[in-house]
Order: sequence, then C-alpha cells, then structure tokens
Amino acid sequence: MTPLVFALLGVKALYLFVVWLASAIAASWLSNRKGYGERPGLATGLLLSAVGILVWLVWPARPDSRWKLQGPFGRGSGETVAEARARGVGEDSL
Repeated sequence: MTPLVFALLGVKALYLFVVWLASAIAASWLSNRKGYGERPGLATGLLLSAVGILVWLVWPARPDSRWKLQGPFGRGSGETVAEARARGVGEDSL
C-alpha cells in the first residue's frame, strides 16, 4: 500500500515536501542559534516554507545568543557559550 501512495503522490510533490521539511529544520536551527528557541523557527519554517529561512537570516540575534558569542556557524576557538559568557564576550553589545 505504501509504494502505491508514493507513486500516486508524484515526484514533484515529494520533492516539494522534502524542501518544506528542510526549510522548517533550517529555520528552527537558525532561531535556536539566534537565542529565540526552536519553536518560533519551526512555526516560521512550516508556515512560510523557504521564506522562513530568509526571515531568520535577517532577524536580529539576542545579545547573549550563540550567534553573537560563537559566530553564525559556531566556528572559532572551540569554547562553549558558558566559557564565552564567563570571559565577558557579548556584554559590550548590550
């Protein structure tokens, strides 16, 4: 029964479904990284699809977020957020 359902669904619809889910995952990751938690990003990604990623790319990060302390992709010296906070990084942007 399951292969029949996917066959009737169509390849284009399956690709669009994968893009929709991937955009929800990416928007959730971005919002979590910017300090707002995963739920707002997940909702944005599910409701706006690929536009949700763009929304979170331009949305400002909170001063004490991973985005501000470790950079956009977490590269850097390899220290944790707690170590960066102890050093006082990010407090000057308040």
